[in-house]
Amino acid sequence: MVKFRQSSFRRILVTRILLLFVPVLLVGEMTALNKARSSILRNARQNLLESAIGQGEIITTAIANLTTNLMIASQTRILQSGSSEQVQPFLTQLSQDLGKTLDCIQLINLSRDNIIAGNCSEKPAVGFEAFSQNKAVYFQTILPSLVGKTGAKDPQKQIQLQITVPVNNRYGELAYALNIQVTLHQQIINQPGSLAGSLVVISDDGTILAHPMAERVGTKIQDHPYGEKIPNLLKTAVIGDSGSVNLRFTAGEELVAGYTVIHSPITKNKHKKWIILAVTSVENALFSLEEIKLILIVLTVGLIGASLLASFYLAPYLAGPVEELRDYALNINSHHAAQPIPRNFKIKEFNQLAQAIDQMVERMKAWAEELEVAWKEAKSANQVKSQFLATTSHELRNPLNIIINCIRVVRDDLCDNREEELEFLLRADETAIHLLGIINDLLDISKIEAGKLSVVMMPIDLRQLLVDVINLQSVNIQQKGLQLKCELGDLPIMVKADGGKLKQVLINIIGNAQKFTEKGSISILTEVHGDGATPAPLGHHNQSYVSISVKDTGIGIDPTQQDKLFRPFVMIDGSSTRRFEGTGLGLAISRNLIELMSGKIVLESGGLHQGTTVRITLPLMEGSIDNSTLLPLEKKASLDNSQHWKSLKSPSPLAPLPEGEGENQKSLSREG
Repeated sequence: MVKFRQSSFRRILVTRILLLFVPVLLVGEMTALNKARSSILRNARQNLLESAIGQGEIITTAIANLTTNLMIASQTRILQSGSSEQVQPFLTQLSQDLGKTLDCIQLINLSRDNIIAGNCSEKPAVGFEAFSQNKAVYFQTILPSLVGKTGAKDPQKQIQLQITVPVNNRYGELAYALNIQVTLHQQIINQPGSLAGSLVVISDDGTILAHPMAERVGTKIQDHPYGEKIPNLLKTAVIGDSGSVNLRFTAGEELVAGYTVIHSPITKNKHKKWIILAVTSVENALFSLEEIKLILIVLTVGLIGASLLASFYLAPYLAGPVEELRDYALNINSHHAAQPIPRNFKIKEFNQLAQAIDQMVERMKAWAEELEVAWKEAKSANQVKSQFLATTSHELRNPLNIIINCIRVVRDDLCDNREEELEFLLRADETAIHLLGIINDLLDISKIEAGKLSVVMMPIDLRQLLVDVINLQSVNIQQKGLQLKCELGDLPIMVKADGGKLKQVLINIIGNAQKFTEKGSISILTEVHGDGATPAPLGHHNQSYVSISVKDTGIGIDPTQQDKLFRPFVMIDGSSTRRFEGTGLGLAISRNLIELMSGKIVLESGGLHQGTTVRITLPLMEGSIDNSTLLPLEKKASLDNSQHWKSLKSPSPLAPLPEGEGENQKSLSREG
């Protein structure tokens, strides 16, 4: 069930793609626009600077060429003749040669102050005093204030000059003046996006000689508003600097200009300068940015549309497998008969996820089965433990009753003689030792379950320890009429173990063999192995080891029940009235003790009434025996039926028992 404020995977997928893609796209476009604007402005400034430098060179070259042509023309005989019939065709041809910049041309008689020939409407105000003895060229700037006198009426024509050169007569005397009026620049409206710019020419005194706003030509730049940058620009330009600058001519439009400086071409004074500016609006400089914006807008719309399509395409492509896996999980959760897990997705990771979920479900099923088995085993173990408590209470109550009764008989002086008293006391003593053994087993198994059982490892002679244990058990074995067969060898067998604990284990194993064998024999065999030819069973490579085998011809064990024998509290016959007494802890304690001593204990039985073999394996101490004593597994010595326990040189069977050992060990049950 979908909870409040939760969203579906499809919706999250689509919205997250858009939320991630659109801001990144917009930020990228804004960054690209800013970079493009800076780059375009930088290119515009460079183009305007180059345009200003080019315009300055054009103006300087044009004036120099005009002056040179006039000086050459002034040396011709036609002009020196002063004849109007000859001069007029010459001036017409000269005006055609000088080009479109020429507005008019005329030859003036200085002495008579009249026009000999030409096409100008008015003659210039120039006389003999205007020329020096070295025949200097006379320049005059035609400004709007002079329009009425010069005839310059077109406001688009700017940087208009009047150039006059002296002309001598045939006798070499100053008699005439050749005068021309030229327009060096004509303001035109540039096409949008053009970076040539509008020409602005300012003399070093601030007089505007050319300007896109024609009404400002002839005025001072300082007299106009928003000209605060111009004085500093003039100072910078006059010292020969070039560059670009942002400025305003009016309140609204922001302009960008490239500027340079040239020497004034109408004077020989090198300190006189003209500042040449190529000016255009920032909007015009960024004209190409509009196309970039349009492209980016189209690209943005296209990419957003593509992202939407991609989102809606990817949503089912990615969400479909998730939803199928969700439905599969929900079916399992609701205990419905689930279909096989979806597979064959187009995405490898989803196939791997489906496989992992399938494996997880199978493991969970296996774990559920194991849990059910474990629960049944735990239930059974609880019953076994309850049965064990009942059995143990019986095992404890009977010895206590025997001890109490024996002591009371002696205490109440109910015995006939001293021998009978000693007999009751001996029986009470034996029963008390048996009771102590049961209590020791309970304490040992409690330590095992708490992980506090420990051993003290030290070198011991395993052969001598076996002799001592066999001596303790031999009387009971002989009393049952069983044959005892031993093959222990003649040399010491040195192992590192806890002597007391190992003795306890051996007493328990041999005691079990005696307890569950009614007739036949008990065989005890030691074999030493580990020459490198056979692997050691203890997990240590090339380690020498010794095995102790205790084989009986007793009742045997059903193979299906053998795995239970080393579990605590577990007995094959758990009833309190069973034939053989015991708590069911002996083998469990023995296994833990042997494993603490780095050994291993196993039990083998062919089945009921086929006898039992218990084999204990322990590692040998390094250098404890000579290699000649090692027995390879394929050459094991068989038990010699003719060899009997009587052939062993052992202590007296009646030797005193160590504390906590003896008859109490006989009660340890094999079933434990």
